[in-house]
Amino acid sequence: MFNQKILEKYLTDKGVWYKIHEKESTVHTADAAAKTGIPLEKIVKSLVCLVDDYAIVCIIPGNCRLDTKKVEKIVGSKVKVCPFKEAHKYSGYDPGATPPCCYENIKRVIIDRKVLEFETNFGGGGTNTSLIEIGSKDIVRLNDFLVEDIC
Repeated sequence: MFNQKILEKYLTDKGVWYKIHEKESTVHTADAAAKTGIPLEKIVKSLVCLVDDYAIVCIIPGNCRLDTKKVEKIVGSKVKVCPFKEAHKYSGYDPGATPPCCYENIKRVIIDRKVLEFETNFGGGGTNTSLIEIGSKDIVRLNDFLVEDIC
């Protein structure tokens, strides 16, 4: 499993600015927003999804819902959100701790266009007691990405 130290080393090695924000333990973005006072739309969800025999991550703003039908049109196959208890097998992180980059077994990342509306976003910080603040352009740069409308 990945953790906050691996995430921080990855970002440092890539020369990316980031800031870790400690918080009370949460899993859902709405709870993280309530505990930290950060607007929900600035906290991204990094959702592990299963496509045939591989996994992808869909990054969307916390105030949005993933539209799997839109994702299916992009990947050309059936898509389902990975069950919480299995997500760590693909991302390397527990649900709620998954950052917007640096994954274990992910083939592709699809980022919703709304994520780029802010200069920085917050995402899972590698643990359920932290968020990472990172530049939106860095989220795109660090991933084998597609920027699409997936909400």
